[in-house]
Amino acid sequence: MISIIICSRTQNISFNLSENIKNTIGCDYELIVIDNSNNKYSIFEAYNLGIEKSRNDYLCFMHDDVLLHTQNWGLLVKNLFDQNEEFGLLGVAGAKSKTKMPSAWWDCPEEDKFLYLKQHLRNGNVEDWDQGFKNKNIEKVVAIDGFFMIARRDKQFRFQESTKGFHCYDLNISFEYIKLGYSIIVVNSIVVEHFSLGKLDKNWYLTSIIMHKIYSNLLPLKVEEGIVCKDFEFKNGTNFIKGLLYYRLKKQAFLLWIQLIILKPITGYHFKFLKQMLK
Repeated sequence: MISIIICSRTQNISFNLSENIKNTIGCDYELIVIDNSNNKYSIFEAYNLGIEKSRNDYLCFMHDDVLLHTQNWGLLVKNLFDQNEEFGLLGVAGAKSKTKMPSAWWDCPEEDKFLYLKQHLRNGNVEDWDQGFKNKNIEKVVAIDGFFMIARRDKQFRFQESTKGFHCYDLNISFEYIKLGYSIIVVNSIVVEHFSLGKLDKNWYLTSIIMHKIYSNLLPLKVEEGIVCKDFEFKNGTNFIKGLLYYRLKKQAFLLWIQLIILKPITGYHFKFLKQMLK
């Protein structure tokens, strides 16, 4: 029924996670753990290997540092997909819009952000993140977070192995399922506890540039009719350039700045950027 695919940083997943899946899923499943303790695979390669090994109609990609708190979550997922043929991808955090400018999925207007999870912070605290869901348990989005994703099997889908590393695979699968004509949803009926926060390091910035180039003809994206606000495109562009300059990726920053000139030719930001480049 459900194939659970985990790219593990150790030779196997923890006993707690294995038992947690068995005790909460509520349906038949197979567990496919890709041993990546030696960094043999990129996340894209590991997940594709998991897809090749899997046998079931639904593919669950999850991190090795989560726990599920919802009983029978597997049955819930199966019912959602069975009753809605247009649903192709499901998560618990996502956004209703995505700019053409490189950015993370959560770099969107607050009203476009939907999430429901238990998140551990670096200071040791645990917070219940509940945003966006009001009168609905399901919302359509254009991109989801990668720590917990469930996809309807489609023989045309594979992760983009030309992209290396461990970043942006969630944008990859989101954009591919939109290209295949599916809807992407987030739900607040499955409670997932996530024990770590992602890190936007130098490799994330480099991978983001590649991923946004691959899907440049698809972006920007928005669930509702209309276009992504030009001001928000510009905001994401300037924020991304700030990160590029922090990691001394000046060539990449300059190329993105050219796009910002086209987007908004007259603004004081351009003079500030040139001063930063000359430092």
